[in-house]
Amino acid sequence: MLTTDHGSWGYTASTGLGFTHEDIVDAHFEACAGPYRATLDSAGIQPGWSVLDAGCGTGAFLPWLAEAVGPGGRVSAVDLAAENAERAAARMRAHGSPCPVEVRQGDIRRLDHPDNSFDAVWCANTTQYLSDEELLQTLGEFQRVVRPGGTVAVKDLDAGLIVVRPGDPFLFPDFFRRAARQPGYARQLLRTGELYRWLDRAGLTSVRQHSLLIEHFAPMPPQVLRFYTLACARVARMAVDAGADGPWQEFLDPEGAAHPLRGPHAYIREGNTVAVGVVS
Repeated sequence: MLTTDHGSWGYTASTGLGFTHEDIVDAHFEACAGPYRATLDSAGIQPGWSVLDAGCGTGAFLPWLAEAVGPGGRVSAVDLAAENAERAAARMRAHGSPCPVEVRQGDIRRLDHPDNSFDAVWCANTTQYLSDEELLQTLGEFQRVVRPGGTVAVKDLDAGLIVVRPGDPFLFPDFFRRAARQPGYARQLLRTGELYRWLDRAGLTSVRQHSLLIEHFAPMPPQVLRFYTLACARVARMAVDAGADGPWQEFLDPEGAAHPLRGPHAYIREGNTVAVGVVS
């Protein structure tokens, strides 16, 4: 697993997955809170529902899910990393909730919940870590635990929509495309744009999909600049280590005055896709 020299940005969670440390996840959520809320709202979760947050991470979506289902609803959450589940539970204890919230450690590929337990499953920023076979297995599990007529909503990052300016607007997506020639994480990040096809293939009905661009322009707020300069540094280190062509050196130092995102015309864009289907 590739690491960097930027503290938790080189940290690999107990699950062996990179980019899942609380400092990284929470920084990204803070930088993109408004658009992230819009992705959740598009899932159509209703008051009074019982909802599972599958792959909840540190629980950033849990307060919004509890708000969406209200006092008559119920929220459950599961994450593969025990430390993430503990932090998510602590977040909800500190935040308070209008409804019962249960958080446990577990594997979304093999959920420890009975059939027809929920009205909906929400799964955010997690399918990028699943192989094609694991994705189909997981979608099968979601259908098993959701009642007929209930909702499965999957949201993730589409690496093909990443743009950083000034400079070559295709630098980052081209790197991911080259890396995706082999099975693994890069290919799974590029698979997001076809989530609708995977939901349909898994047997969900009335499948719909929406992609939302998240854009940041100079001058960027400190939390936005911090997250994206560090994220770019991690990808740049991967590219340099892989011998990729392009001006990657200028992205390696997140604090560098010449970093492209610190310039007066800096711009960064990412794309998030939400696919929603109905359990038959």
